[in-house]
Amino acid sequence: MLRVGFYQFYPAFGEVEKNLRQIVKSLSAVEADLIVLPELVFTGYHFTDRSEAEQLAEHPSDSRTVEMLSDLSLKKDMIIVSGFAEKSGDKLYNSSVLIGPQGLIHIYRKIQLFYREKEIFDPGDTPPTVHQIKGTKVGMMICFDWIFPEISRILALKGAEIICHPSNLVLNYCQKAMITRCLENNFFAITANRYGTDYRPHGKLRFTGQSQIVAPKGELIYRAKSRQEEIYITEIDPSIARDKKITELNDLMRDRRPDFYRDICS
Repeated sequence: MLRVGFYQFYPAFGEVEKNLRQIVKSLSAVEADLIVLPELVFTGYHFTDRSEAEQLAEHPSDSRTVEMLSDLSLKKDMIIVSGFAEKSGDKLYNSSVLIGPQGLIHIYRKIQLFYREKEIFDPGDTPPTVHQIKGTKVGMMICFDWIFPEISRILALKGAEIICHPSNLVLNYCQKAMITRCLENNFFAITANRYGTDYRPHGKLRFTGQSQIVAPKGELIYRAKSRQEEIYITEIDPSIARDKKITELNDLMRDRRPDFYRDICS
């Protein structure tokens, strides 16, 4: 069994240190094996332009955020998956970090950029990968990746039992789609969404909250409210996600017919 959860949070735009300290303080009281934080949770989301995002982003190798999350992970023996504005040379990525007691394990860079993210960030160049954490296979997606079933399926084919999904969701049907992703692939998904509104000179953007944990077969374990801070932890059995049978004669992965799917990649 594994204790997993999310922290639904309202970042103060541009106040990286303040957000970091509040998150570390809040998680210091949590007992969990794995916790997921929202997308871009330290910087805020609604940037005026690329230059503003670059000023707030960090290089992972020289990042106070990564350092403090690593210290917390070591202290609590807790795996942390969090959104992160990443600088890499002259590139700028909307990323997610996987952090354990040993420090930074992996960085996933968002593949599918949403709306004005295309003006701010470079497209992700890291393929979806799976890492074994505490005996469990964990994969990462970020927010708008949810609408492309190919990403979830690739992670499932690589053996993912839990999908960690940092998000800044603004559309009102995203959470429902993740139920379908879990039904299609028979894995767990933890969607950590932010709530509140980024009020900026170029307009405001409101986020939907409703962070959730979904089990195989699309079973909704828990969904948070839309407008409040919340930490939610529950116990799951990741081994359930290893059984891909629908009937005695049907298996979600073995019954695929990829020779007929080639048009998807054309």
